[in-house]
Amino acid sequence: MKIARRSAVILGGLALVVLAGCAGGDRPKPTPLVELTPKIAGRQVWSAKVDGVQFPLGISVRAGRAHVAGNDGTVLALDAQTGATVWQANVGARLSAGVGSDGRFAAVVTRDNEVVVLEGGNVLWRASVPAQVATPPLVAGERVFVVGVDRVVHAFDVLDGRRLWVLKRPGDSLTLSQAGVLTAYKDTLLVGQGVRLLGVDPVKGTVRWEVPITTPRGTNEVERLADLVGPAAREGSSYCVRAFQAAVGCVDAERGTLRWNQNGGGIAAVAGDADFIFGADGSDRITARQRAGGEVAWTSEALLHRGLSAPTAMGKTVVFGDSEGWMHFLARDSGELLLRLPTDGSQVVSAPVLWDNTLIAATRNGGIFAFRPE
Repeated sequence: MKIARRSAVILGGLALVVLAGCAGGDRPKPTPLVELTPKIAGRQVWSAKVDGVQFPLGISVRAGRAHVAGNDGTVLALDAQTGATVWQANVGARLSAGVGSDGRFAAVVTRDNEVVVLEGGNVLWRASVPAQVATPPLVAGERVFVVGVDRVVHAFDVLDGRRLWVLKRPGDSLTLSQAGVLTAYKDTLLVGQGVRLLGVDPVKGTVRWEVPITTPRGTNEVERLADLVGPAAREGSSYCVRAFQAAVGCVDAERGTLRWNQNGGGIAAVAGDADFIFGADGSDRITARQRAGGEVAWTSEALLHRGLSAPTAMGKTVVFGDSEGWMHFLARDSGELLLRLPTDGSQVVSAPVLWDNTLIAATRNGGIFAFRPE
C-alpha cells in the first residue's frame, strides 16, 4: 500500500497535520495472494487512460456515460457500455476533486479552489470558493453543490454559475481532507458535517434536520476527528456512512433519524445492498453488517493490509480494489473469495461504480477499467 492510502491530511487554520501512524517502516506487509480458482466468470471489457489520479475521484455514471478526470485537468465522458470517448476537455489546471454530473453537466474543482462546470466538453463557467475541496461536486436539480474541507457548503446555478446560497456552521477546527458525504434524497440535500449528517433544503440552504453518527472520543482534536467519509451507501431512504476511524451508522433520510450505529475503525467508505453493509477497517479486515440493525453477518481476513478501496455491492458479490491493482470479488453472503481480476498494477482509488452490469474502476496511474460478469 502507498503512504497516501494510509494517511489523512487535516486542515486546521493554515496548518497541515498528517496522521502518519501507518506510514512507518514497520507497516505490516500485505497478505500474499493465494492461488484462486475462479468460482464465477468475469472479464475486463474495456479500458481508458487519464493522466493519473492523485485526488479524490468520483466516477459519475449518468445516462449511460461515465464521467472521469485526471490530475492534469482532463475530463472525459465515456460510453459506459463500450468505453468510447463521447467528449473530452481540459479545464487548464490540476484537479483537487471531481467528477460530479447529472448526465448533461459535469463539474470538477481545481487545486486553485475553482469550480469548473462543463457541458458537452465545453467549459460553461468558473467560480471560486475560499477553501480546498476534496469532495466531488454534486450536480442535481439545476444546481451545483460544493462542500469545502472547511465544511462550508456552496450552491451555484448550473447554467450561469450564480452563487445561490452558502451554508456555514460552527464546528471543530480540524477537518478531514478526504471525500465526504454530498448526495441527495428526493428534495433534500444530504451533507456530512463532522460526525453529523445534515438534511438541507437545496433551494434555501437551511438545515431541515441533523443526525450525529457517533460521539467523538479522544484526548485531543486529532483523536476526536470523525468526519463522515463518502460516498454514502443508499438503499431507499436508508443512507449508511462511515465516521472516520470511529463508527458505521445508518440514517433514515425520510424521517431524519438514526437507525443504528456501531463502533468500528476504518478510513474508506462503506457500500451496501438491501441486506448488508460492507466495509474494511484500518487493517483491511472486511465486515458485513445487517443493514436492518447493524449486527455482524460475517468477517474476512483474507485481504489484510492490502490497502483496500471502498467497496461496491454488485449482485451476489461485493467488490474491493487493492493497492496492487487487483479487483477482488467476494460472495456477499459469506465473504468467500470468488474471483480476482487485474488492472494496471497501481492502487485502485475510490469506490468502483456499477452501471447496469458493468463495474468501472480507476487506478492511481490513471487507468479506467470496466469489468463485466459472464
